[in-house]
Amino acid sequence: MLANYQETQGKLMLCPSILSADFAKLGEAVALVQEHADVIHVDVMDGHYVPNLTLGPPIVGAIKPWSKKLPLDVHLMVAEPMQWLEAFAGAGADTLVIHAEACAHTLRALQQIEDLGCTPGIAINPGTSLSVIEECLPYVDMVLLMTVNPGFGGQSYIPSMTDKIRRLRVMLDQLDHPVHLQIDGGVNEDNIAELYAAGADMIVVGSSVYAKPDPVAALKTLRAACEE
Repeated sequence: MLANYQETQGKLMLCPSILSADFAKLGEAVALVQEHADVIHVDVMDGHYVPNLTLGPPIVGAIKPWSKKLPLDVHLMVAEPMQWLEAFAGAGADTLVIHAEACAHTLRALQQIEDLGCTPGIAINPGTSLSVIEECLPYVDMVLLMTVNPGFGGQSYIPSMTDKIRRLRVMLDQLDHPVHLQIDGGVNEDNIAELYAAGADMIVVGSSVYAKPDPVAALKTLRAACEE
């Protein structure tokens, strides 16, 4: 399925990250949340761009059949992301998100993602200025703002990112097409409502879902917190 985020503008989208799931049971972890999530988030790390090594195209291909209702949102935390776009698209990625800091030719990469039939997204780290992606915004359907330093799950949210969410939301609302604002890192039931109110509408949730005894109940709690 193509992740057509323009059709979901204004809707809260919860994106469980399988980085926090049991790697021996990834397929089951994906299937478990099908009825209660909106997107499956796949964190790809290469041990170079970030200090961790996770999974590659074969794993994306293996979990694709388990994600029958939800798009696979593949977040490429890798050096030289352009060399990986075709492989991950072929494995079943619906969205490909590249880091502005890791790509010398961002517009070319975003066009390649679209040519591969995937939804293009761009990500930035907590310490990167929003001005770095300003020229790319007309060419994406989603911007991912990291709210922890990338590399590991289970980190604490960086409080200063809330103001950055608000500033990015203003930038996105000035565009002539809808663009989702995704955040990733340190989101839990205590802060999700504040971050949603600040302007984040695609929210990655990892340990706050898969580290819980009942991931489905955890998703329900997170969604309810935003609806209060």
